[in-house]
Amino acid sequence: MELGIYTFAEVTPDPRTGRAVSPARRLRDLLEEVELADEVGLDVYGVGEHHRPEFAVSAPAVVLAAAAERTSRIRLTSAVTVLSSDDPVRVFQDFATLDLLSGGRAEIMAGRGSFIESFPLFGYALDDYNELFTENLELLLALRDAEHVNWPGGHRAPLTGQGVYPRPLQELLPIWVAVGGTPESAVRAGTLGLPMALAIIGGLPERFAPFAELHRRAAADAGHGRPPLSINSHGFVADDARDAADEFFPPLKSMMDKIGRERGWAPLARGDYDAMLDVRGALVVGSPQDVAEKILFQHDIFEHDRFMIQFTVGAMPHDKIMRSIELFGTEVAPLVHAELARRAVAA
Repeated sequence: MELGIYTFAEVTPDPRTGRAVSPARRLRDLLEEVELADEVGLDVYGVGEHHRPEFAVSAPAVVLAAAAERTSRIRLTSAVTVLSSDDPVRVFQDFATLDLLSGGRAEIMAGRGSFIESFPLFGYALDDYNELFTENLELLLALRDAEHVNWPGGHRAPLTGQGVYPRPLQELLPIWVAVGGTPESAVRAGTLGLPMALAIIGGLPERFAPFAELHRRAAADAGHGRPPLSINSHGFVADDARDAADEFFPPLKSMMDKIGRERGWAPLARGDYDAMLDVRGALVVGSPQDVAEKILFQHDIFEHDRFMIQFTVGAMPHDKIMRSIELFGTEVAPLVHAELARRAVAA
């Protein structure tokens, strides 16, 4: 199983100090974090797209291109590209360029987006939310599969055999579909034979098992075999489990309460948070042993091919993030890989 990290480059005020880092500082810190993830042997790093003041990244491919020059082996993916409000031609060109710069390490994680700011920003109607994603994903796949594409048009102008350049170094640029809580999205990814990234940020992980089953069944029915599955979760690693829990709670609460005020959620209480730290809970927080145990517990449920963790939910101090990355790569990953190897031999 591959292990990786993803971030949206939060620039919210630290709830403990009231201070926020500048977007420029956050991006410089992010590049150090990707570089360390590469050094400690992690498999993939994802940078997501948002168009809100709380986040420093609206153009993941640009940030990942900078990371490509400071890394040598780690795969570089968006997490997520809001495909519903973007031009598939430009998305393909951006990530093909990244693929060339990185020596064939680029990926796209395409999603519909959990926020809506990009739609009015780029002139799209929210009423077309689902139709835009379906159409744009089909065009993105067509661009990946052929240099010259004929496209009838719809929400964008038609293509009449124009070439789209540059072409990536990889023969097929990997495109994952990011899925939250919509069964139809899991079926769509499977029917297209695409890998799925399933976000679990609340609730019991086993409740999401039907999404993995829908994805695999749809893929099999369409003759695609079994496409890869990633589980993406919020979490944090520290040397001590209690320190990890105490460090992660204030920024998580600050960010989730802010979003909750917009969406009608109740504030995150410490008791509810602590319940999510259980091995069956959604948060992957604790010591290296705790985090490895939870990843393995989820692997029993999903048999997934990749696990990605978001350390920066809210304003996490850079030095704490760096230590968490170090522990994830040097202690968590060996524990997970050793246990999965043992299970494979036993089977």
